[in-house]
Amino acid sequence: MKIVAPISELKEITPLVSSGADEFYCSVVPTKWMERFGTSAVSRRAFSNLSQASDLEIAIKATHDLGKHLSLVMNAQHYTVEQLECLLSLAENFAELGGDAVIVADPVLLDLIAREGFQFGIHLSSIASCRNVQTAMFYQELGATRIILPRDMTLKEIARLRKDIPEVEFEAFILNDGCVFEEGVCHSIHLPRQLGGAICMDSYRYDYQRVDGSALTENEVKSLSHNDERYQLWLWYRFGCGFSVTEEGYPYGPCGICAIPALQSSGVESVKIAGRDAPLQRKQKSVQLVRRSIDKMEQIGPNSGSGQMLEFAQGLRKSQNHCSSGYMCYYPEVLGRSSRDMQERGSGRIIARAR
Repeated sequence: MKIVAPISELKEITPLVSSGADEFYCSVVPTKWMERFGTSAVSRRAFSNLSQASDLEIAIKATHDLGKHLSLVMNAQHYTVEQLECLLSLAENFAELGGDAVIVADPVLLDLIAREGFQFGIHLSSIASCRNVQTAMFYQELGATRIILPRDMTLKEIARLRKDIPEVEFEAFILNDGCVFEEGVCHSIHLPRQLGGAICMDSYRYDYQRVDGSALTENEVKSLSHNDERYQLWLWYRFGCGFSVTEEGYPYGPCGICAIPALQSSGVESVKIAGRDAPLQRKQKSVQLVRRSIDKMEQIGPNSGSGQMLEFAQGLRKSQNHCSSGYMCYYPEVLGRSSRDMQERGSGRIIARAR
């Protein structure tokens, strides 16, 4: 099982390889792109990109010299016709330099790149929200060679995809935070910063009202207040427990290391660490945490039962309280819970209205 780690600077490659990374992903915003379009939307990141296009050649050589692979991220959900032309030129340059794969989400861009026949892999970004067999088959037909699964898929769903589409590689999230909802279908509420930004990141003010117009009962008010408190706690966990770390520097936050044996048994070839914008030390500790977990799985065997792996993984950060909440888990089934168990549902008769 390969560990896929992010880089945003050339100096990060060697220490991350030493920490146990097998593959890297990065992005670059060419000067010509900025001059022409005035936006950094090559890969949905204004920052945390390689500083210039010439860095790509250095990064590819550095990773290859260390026996590793490098993928280039171009995963905005949509591009204009003019932007697609520019990205095809960037992809061609990446291929000439010997790059290993591109990560894309826009199906038009994926199709265009596949038709060019470049000698690199095409990895479908998690932004494409590929959650079922039919969607996976669609992207496979377009030319995807690996599918990076979106967050919060169940192990059963992942195993079904792998079983029905054996020709495609699959990659799953294993560590660190990201969108708390479903970034791949987030179009209207992920607003530009000047319009308020993403609603999941801000404390929007809102009122609850019954759809029948009557006043909320005392029990309903208490229930909604409790639900809001639990929601804020869930957000805290999903945003890295306040971006805190252990004494050893291991990060808290969204995590799936307990599920590594189950992911391998399901046929997942690679696990992804999120966080292109993280400092190098956090990236190193993230890779080390996952590497220790994979090494432990290989030592005890993926079919030796989940108890040993649970005890080992939770002991790495001495985070039994965090882990027992279930709110950090990408794959809560490993704890004997389902995703539905982690949700507290209302009656459906009350709506929240923004002030």
